[in-house]
Amino acid sequence: MTNTAITAQPVQVVRRAAPSTGPWTVEAVQALLDLPFADLLYRAQTVHREHFDANEVQLSTLLSIKTGGCPEDCAYCPQSVHHDTGVEAGKLLDVEAVKAAAAAAREQGATRFCMGAAWRAPKDRDIEKVAELVRSVKALGMEACCTLGMLTDEQARTLKEAGLDYYNHNLDTAPEAYGRIITTRDYQDRLDTLERVRAAGMHVCCGGIVGMGESRRERAGLIAQLANLDPYPESVPINHLVQVEGTPLHGLEPLDPLEFVRTIAVARITMPRARVRLSAGRQQMGEAVQALCFLAGANSIFYGDKLLTTGNPDWERDQALFAKLGLTAA
Repeated sequence: MTNTAITAQPVQVVRRAAPSTGPWTVEAVQALLDLPFADLLYRAQTVHREHFDANEVQLSTLLSIKTGGCPEDCAYCPQSVHHDTGVEAGKLLDVEAVKAAAAAAREQGATRFCMGAAWRAPKDRDIEKVAELVRSVKALGMEACCTLGMLTDEQARTLKEAGLDYYNHNLDTAPEAYGRIITTRDYQDRLDTLERVRAAGMHVCCGGIVGMGESRRERAGLIAQLANLDPYPESVPINHLVQVEGTPLHGLEPLDPLEFVRTIAVARITMPRARVRLSAGRQQMGEAVQALCFLAGANSIFYGDKLLTTGNPDWERDQALFAKLGLTAA
């Protein structure tokens, strides 16, 4: 029997003004993280209900359109040429393959189709090819998102003209922790690309990764950076590190699951109108932790069997979880 808990709905783009609750200091964000757990979740759920239907979750699907061979040295990433993880470099997928994947995602309820390519910064000829992919996704009536690395002003405009709705470029971690994770680019490089995306008129998808050995204060620093962007991102993916053998972060002590829930809650409080997305690591969380994350204000997930190169809960498991929790697709 087909479960109908997750049903495709018309795409609704959340538009809002710059945050009125900031600027957020690192100390203020950490004070939120330090709240008693029940108090924090109550506050986050209260904020969430002021801006969203508490039982709706937006569904996105992520496809790796160009896998492996990335020259960056991000310590978490199995696609880096600096790490021996068994991921082979591939070529950019063609239009028909991407269109078929997007159509399948739409059939399973996704309203946004995200495309990721393992580049430090795409060449102009790459952008022209990706623009064609964007147009093919938009022709299906879906929102389109890309994560391609650093962009120039002209590249950002080209993607916008092709119809790209969102551009993902994560800050990854707090400024003070950044050098421990990446050495091949600096924090300002990321901020500059976000400014170019905004200037081109696209929405920003920007979040980070927790569980990379950072302190609670450094998690607070990441959230403060995101919340103080002007305006803060429309979409905020919070990733739980998926440890991959061969990467420098493999073997770390895993982050406590309730600390991850706290991070979701604080993201909701500080960025009240953003879509806060459960991203990488959801497969390892279990249903109870995911339920707490939705209670804490998460209202978007990546949907499908894989996130670039790491696993994700399958469609049937998500259907079953949504049915148990009474959640529907936004």
